[in-house]
Amino acid sequence: MSSKQIVVSGIRPTGMLHLGNYMGAVKNFISMQNEHPCFFFIADYHSLTTHPNPKDLHNSVKQVLAEYLACGLDPEKCTLYIQSDLPQIPELYLLLNMHAYKGELERVSSFKEKVRTQPDNINAGLLTYPVLMAADIIIHRAHLVPVGKDQEQHLEMARTFGNRFNRMYDIELFPEPQAFNYGGELVKIPGLQGGGKMSKSDGENNVINLIDSPNVLRKKISKAVSDVTPTEANSVPSQPVQNLFDLLKVASTKETLDFYVDAYANCNIRYGDLKKQLAEDMVTFLTPIREKISDILANEEYLGKVAKLGAEKAKESADATLKEARSAIGFRKFY
Repeated sequence: MSSKQIVVSGIRPTGMLHLGNYMGAVKNFISMQNEHPCFFFIADYHSLTTHPNPKDLHNSVKQVLAEYLACGLDPEKCTLYIQSDLPQIPELYLLLNMHAYKGELERVSSFKEKVRTQPDNINAGLLTYPVLMAADIIIHRAHLVPVGKDQEQHLEMARTFGNRFNRMYDIELFPEPQAFNYGGELVKIPGLQGGGKMSKSDGENNVINLIDSPNVLRKKISKAVSDVTPTEANSVPSQPVQNLFDLLKVASTKETLDFYVDAYANCNIRYGDLKKQLAEDMVTFLTPIREKISDILANEEYLGKVAKLGAEKAKESADATLKEARSAIGFRKFY
């Protein structure tokens, strides 16, 4: 096992990666892979709680794998794998479930939210989601997990389950994984509809997908929420206007951003012009990534090689952990 701190992170294959995923997470992964032993996985087991169509699930996994690669994750530098390629994960999930209690799982915020929002589909997988997430993390004995605020409770539970296993079986197998915010403050990319961060839960028109065509980008950005022209000089921008400025910071030059910030301060901003400029700059920014995604998606042989290599590397790590866990419990072969 490497002496460097191990990083683990996963993403559900629930659709295409968007600009918020790229700037807020994947760009950090690219830096991490040069400095840490990293395990990045596509969490297809987790997606089963919403009962996806088999064809949709397969295509979504393929899409996310291609997008990860196009963004710059290197299968030679990190371990990039598909969660369902590792049978060791559901076995550890089973072992951890034996010491995960109904009361503590029912108190998890995300579970209570699901009970409220989808009362017709409260399956056991939703209840034990934090246990599966813990298995994902501690199967590689991770030290660091890049997570947002909404996942911190799940990370705390991963520590709880790992510590509980260590204590019950008198073994120091699982370290305590900590939240990892690479390089200080996380980049938060705003949505196009004037609210908070970019998220598909607020609708397709709220997000800029990495795979969006130039025409789709122009159409989405033209519909981005703005505001009335300010009537007082040097007014504080409203949330929707600040969102547009924040998107300019990502795709445009400093001179372009300064021009529109000054125009707003001087009460003569033209939002139509701003959005046209933002759209063209976003097209320029994302075109190389979009083209690379398309090329990789068309190369089935390459995708297969990457998935196989990732599975082999991940299984080696998972096997070593599970062997120790099984032995600690008392599962030892008679033959």
